[in-house]
Amino acid sequence: MIIFWTSFSIIFFTYIGYAIIIRIFLIFKKEKHVEEEDFELPTLTFIVACYNEIEYIEDKIKNTLSLKYDEDKINYFFVTDGTTDNSAEVISKYSQIEHFHKNLRQGKSAAINRIIPFVKSEIVVLSDANTILNEEALLMIAKCFQDPKVGAVAGEKKIIERNKDNAAGAGEGLYWKYESKLKEWDSRLCTVVGAAGELFAIKTSLYENPPEDIIIEDFYLSMRVVERGYKVAYQPKACAQETASESIAEELKRKERISAGGIQAIFRLRKIYNIFKYGMATFQFIVHRAFRWSLAPICLVLLFVSNFFIASTNTFYFVVWVLQIVFYLLSFIGLLLSRKEIKAKLFFIPFYFSFMNFSVFIGLVKLISGKQSAVWAKSKRSKNN
Repeated sequence: MIIFWTSFSIIFFTYIGYAIIIRIFLIFKKEKHVEEEDFELPTLTFIVACYNEIEYIEDKIKNTLSLKYDEDKINYFFVTDGTTDNSAEVISKYSQIEHFHKNLRQGKSAAINRIIPFVKSEIVVLSDANTILNEEALLMIAKCFQDPKVGAVAGEKKIIERNKDNAAGAGEGLYWKYESKLKEWDSRLCTVVGAAGELFAIKTSLYENPPEDIIIEDFYLSMRVVERGYKVAYQPKACAQETASESIAEELKRKERISAGGIQAIFRLRKIYNIFKYGMATFQFIVHRAFRWSLAPICLVLLFVSNFFIASTNTFYFVVWVLQIVFYLLSFIGLLLSRKEIKAKLFFIPFYFSFMNFSVFIGLVKLISGKQSAVWAKSKRSKNN
């Protein structure tokens, strides 16, 4: 019973209790609002690292050049290290963009690190080639830096569900809606704990080259900002939109990498565990991130196994056992239906939840075995049309 209740508590606290506690804290927190008068836009460098993005690159360039910002205060850097399609040729047609290229592919992090020395602006904004930003995105991000405590800004990631009945798309979309709300609350309380690479801004003075073997460099960079005593703010009015993964197999490939990188990061970012120095940021990091990438998936297994042995002791444990069986049956049915591309929205939530936690175990195995490369192997996304 100890294993059952410990596992149950950690699972509940990670996925539901944390949100409740953060929300309660916000009720009693007195929030300060920074005045926007006499705000001078900081100089900004917009960086996009591309690898064989020919199907997206033209749209990305047009979107980038349409973003509202003082043209005297912005530079556009595109880097295409190792690209084997003709996306480099497409970029070179645009005189407004400074293009960097070399034939060797070493990954996104290495490509960005290579061009950072050429950045002379106060702020660096990183964005993925397959994402489209709203026109006001850069202006909204810049406003966050009025607060001197802000060292980085995370934009909002939105999933465009072209196929509403695709399990990967629906599940990913629901997950990011929930995650976006948590980021909003985290930011208001203390700091966002991790930013997505689709849209991430950082003070140039705080940018540091991540170690070459870091798997999810955007998360690592954002948490290093927190370790150095700054806040990562969340800006929901700066949106990065991208289509969902093309299939469950492609989404699994993406989740495996994120899980492996997350596990790697919770060991590398050891300073943040000092609650006497970082206070609320430590609590947020442990529960919102570390628990999700370590204890929670393990506790799901322990809860199921321990419940099996005590199900016959009383009605409560028997009901919980039955509910778990039903939940995982729905998940399995969701998997089968997704493979046959059958409409089954009812099964998306249990399926994606199970799928997300399952990917942590695969990510752990790949990390330990050294099979998870730091070089990004992109997942195929649904077509825009």
